[in-house]
Amino acid sequence: MNEKTKLPVIALRKLIIFPRTVSHFDCGRSKSIAAIEEAEIKDSKVLLVAQKDDEVENPKEDDLYTYGTVSVIKQILKLPGGVVRILVEGINRAKIENVDTEGKFISAEIENFIENEDLEENDETIAAKRLIIEDLELYSELDSRLVPGLLQSVVDQSTPSSLVDTSAAYINLELEDAQKILETLNPYERMLLFHGILQREIELLSIEKNIDKKVKSNMNKIQRDYYLKEQLKVIHEELGDESEEDTISGYKEKVKEKNLPDYVREKAEKEISKLSKINSASPEYTVILNYLDWILDLPWLESSSEEIDLNKAREILNNEHYGLKSVKERILEFIAVRKLSPDTKGPILCLVGPPGVGKTSIAASVANALDKKFVRMSLGGVTDEAEIRGHRRTYVGALPGRVISLMKKAKENNPVFLFDEIDKVGNNYRGDPASGLLEVLDPEQNSTFTDHYMELQFDLSKVFFIATANTTTSIPGPLLDRMEVIRLSGYTPNEKFNIAKKHLLPKQIKENGLKPSNFRITDGALKLIIDNYTREAGVRGLEKEISKAARRAAIEIVENSKDKVSINVRNLSEYLGEKKFTFDKVDEADKIGTVTGLAWTQVGGVTLEVETAIMEGTGKLTLTGQLGDVMKESAIAAISYIASNADYYKVNPDFRNKCDIHIHVPEGAVPKDGPSAGVTMTTSVLSALTKRKVYSDLAMTGEITLRGRVMAIGGLKEKLLAAERMGIKRVVIPFDNKRDLKEIEDSAIENLEIYYAKDIKDVIKLALKEK
Repeated sequence: MNEKTKLPVIALRKLIIFPRTVSHFDCGRSKSIAAIEEAEIKDSKVLLVAQKDDEVENPKEDDLYTYGTVSVIKQILKLPGGVVRILVEGINRAKIENVDTEGKFISAEIENFIENEDLEENDETIAAKRLIIEDLELYSELDSRLVPGLLQSVVDQSTPSSLVDTSAAYINLELEDAQKILETLNPYERMLLFHGILQREIELLSIEKNIDKKVKSNMNKIQRDYYLKEQLKVIHEELGDESEEDTISGYKEKVKEKNLPDYVREKAEKEISKLSKINSASPEYTVILNYLDWILDLPWLESSSEEIDLNKAREILNNEHYGLKSVKERILEFIAVRKLSPDTKGPILCLVGPPGVGKTSIAASVANALDKKFVRMSLGGVTDEAEIRGHRRTYVGALPGRVISLMKKAKENNPVFLFDEIDKVGNNYRGDPASGLLEVLDPEQNSTFTDHYMELQFDLSKVFFIATANTTTSIPGPLLDRMEVIRLSGYTPNEKFNIAKKHLLPKQIKENGLKPSNFRITDGALKLIIDNYTREAGVRGLEKEISKAARRAAIEIVENSKDKVSINVRNLSEYLGEKKFTFDKVDEADKIGTVTGLAWTQVGGVTLEVETAIMEGTGKLTLTGQLGDVMKESAIAAISYIASNADYYKVNPDFRNKCDIHIHVPEGAVPKDGPSAGVTMTTSVLSALTKRKVYSDLAMTGEITLRGRVMAIGGLKEKLLAAERMGIKRVVIPFDNKRDLKEIEDSAIENLEIYYAKDIKDVIKLALKEK
């Protein structure tokens, strides 16, 4: 049954798509892409027709074959450069009756040829099918380009038409032969034509195979290698290049002069011996040369001087960093121990703290204080174990890992080595880099660290390793166990002021092309920036604000020819805009059920408002605000505690059956979790149940037990600094945390009135107002 239709046309170059086959190709011409778009609007059908000359860019009617294949576009993929890749399925043959090549896309009126698949096969048809199947088996054996078994798996032998079409698509046919098969409408005649074409292709493949066999048998490998080697030697002599003998003798001399451990020297000599037996044209020759270069470049026994002046080191640390007392003392301890015992193993410190507190920069200062080389490896997002241990030399383009590469860069075996962002190291199918770091950071193992590329033990025991992290929660336990954790808490306002004045302001004046004589920020303005323009644990945001002010000043100096710009409290808003943060929370009225809690996050301490609403109901508990499992458990414990002490607090004991309780922590877009919200939630729920207001100038932190005991919490300094930043006047903390106040500067919390609680009843007395 034949029918006439009109379809968009895609002109193909050196390609023919047969019915019953699925194929893909790329389209880059605008008319082809327009035809695809037109087909997508309708029924996804296009006519695929081959060009007679593939060099023609804009084919006309005479440039196209008359017969093509009606196909359905199954998938479209847009590639860079405006190219579109499409997946098509051939449906049926078609003949072009009339074609229009002048429009946005080529279109044609066509006559479709729909084959009847139910026709009975006669003896001649069956015989022809058998011949073609035999031809295909012989062809697949001779053609080395075909994947073994491919034709058997893709050819559809159910009908004569499907047999020819599905197999012709995978045979390497000339375009004219493929077009003849497409234009032959009678299935039996098509099989005869295909059989003839296959016979010719089989004969050609047989001849090619015989020629190749004769050529290979006549080529003597020894003669060939000798001939090429002699030619190469003459070429090198003519060009004046270094000969193989000179290269090998040069490496022998370098290995002899280099200070190497015995086992490394032995390995190098073996590689040189192997090099002398290999043809310089061989790929392995270059691999061995690169390996010998790495052996000669690594600092196996080279160390920097250990003459360290403790007072000078202390002075450098104090000049380059304000505060960070515990970190500095630990580094000075190491210096003192190294001075008394030069052979002691290097420590492995892990500086843990919020972003912007100076973890990375202090590592550079340590190297400066010790007068040693400093190398840094960022682990953020590293997922390939080969980044640590390197690739084996069997791989093309293999290289040592970053550890060995950075030791080569340091040119000494006792540098300060920084692993930055160690908490962000990842793992996937390429391996687990964190496990690869175990050998590097284990003092008992790193003296024999073995890189996969070098396959030689390298002593890392003299390296001073420092790691940085925002949190220890994502660091694997075995890796964390090998490091000494030093926590850097957020800076106090006084520390921020001194850092800004001594370090950040001079740095930004220099980076923005200014001079201290033509730009200054008053102390009052600096304090205002700290209080009202930043709210962070570190000083990164503070530096951005100072940089912004410096850039605005640079505009005034250049544009208005000003001699000097001075920023003070009165004109600060002209340079930084209006205040971003204000401390107006303490001015709010006391409320029922609303309590200010204190929490620790990876970026420092924050305040959280916990709200509770009580409604008539059936005892349903609702928790909202992206609360973690620990905070949900704190809420349940709080309600159980209140229920068990209902008489003491004068609460109806049946409130869990007659009331619905909804606890909400605002800022729901921020996930919250931690074991220090029990006190806050208990106070909030009790306030809502008793209708007693909570003092708005009071904040609290602590976890509770079912008996009401207030337990100690972590991150006290960050929480108190957050309370101070938010203008809180009074803070309730667990009694067991009283000892932690010794590590906090008095000036940082001088505006806070701190109360200590052993029992939740102590908190309730301070937090809830009497009716």
